[in-house]
Amino acid sequence: MLNNKSILITGGTGSFGKKFVETILRDYPGVKRLVVYSRDELKQFEMAQLYTSDKHRLRFFIGDVRDAERLRRACEGIDVIIHAAALKQVPTAEYNPDECIKTNIGGAQNVIDAALATNVKIVVALSTDKAAAPINLYGATKLCSDKLFIAANNIKGNRDLKFSVVRYGNVMGSRGSVIPFFMSKREGGIIPVTHKEMTRFNISLEEGVAMVMYAIKNGLGGEIFVPKIPSYKIEILARAIAPGAKIEYVGIRPGEKLHEEMITESDSYNTVEFDKYYAILPSGVEFDKYLTHYNAKMVSPGFKYNSGTNSQWETVESLREKIKKYVDINFSI
Repeated sequence: MLNNKSILITGGTGSFGKKFVETILRDYPGVKRLVVYSRDELKQFEMAQLYTSDKHRLRFFIGDVRDAERLRRACEGIDVIIHAAALKQVPTAEYNPDECIKTNIGGAQNVIDAALATNVKIVVALSTDKAAAPINLYGATKLCSDKLFIAANNIKGNRDLKFSVVRYGNVMGSRGSVIPFFMSKREGGIIPVTHKEMTRFNISLEEGVAMVMYAIKNGLGGEIFVPKIPSYKIEILARAIAPGAKIEYVGIRPGEKLHEEMITESDSYNTVEFDKYYAILPSGVEFDKYLTHYNAKMVSPGFKYNSGTNSQWETVESLREKIKKYVDINFSI
């Protein structure tokens, strides 16, 4: 699928980018070029040291998605763009809203413009569960980003170009996420938990990469892909990581939800279900085309996909197994 292709990933030195690069270099030995586009020269240098034998395939571009001219230059000769760059910390976005808007919305439009101006064939943008019915600025900017990428399919003209989005929940072990935070606190004997009933969706980096690969291979353009994944209670995660620690309830932070949602009730009228995923489709599309392509069915009117009412749940035992598998092989209790 990606052999003899050139791929660019924005935000390529982040947690997802690292796993994506590892996967591509391992599974697609014939990939022509894999371009890592990001702002941090140190992270690029450190990443390059891991792949000294892949210099002929792996390239590094210093650049910001806010810089439209630099981004367009980086996209020359590129076939596939994976857009993973974003400002993602909810409290940081609440305190610095203009910076979050410039990167997450302005940067998204720059990616779209660069793809339209070059010969890119496929664009897949990463989203978040916080983009569904957002109550914080980060979620609102990602909802805007999602809308921009989906609407870009309307202005591509006769170009052989498709824009799709993948939306998923908390990624296990990603930088700044709750699992590394709890693991850093467990030696102190106190784990701060925001609320006893708080829940989140759970996905591994490997599953996130697999979902992007699915979108690259199968996307028709215009879909927001949503995975069928389990939820967990934040309190259960704390007990899985530090069973002997005291749990201290500290209250919900500004911009946080008690439960996350990936498909809202309003989305249900445009949502199809198949195998491992759902797909939220743009209004006015030919639903029969998508239903046939994905061997899918429409979800029931009023359906919603919420981490608090999910049918799949992680347990203390399953979380420990996944932490050991996906986050820290030396993890033990």
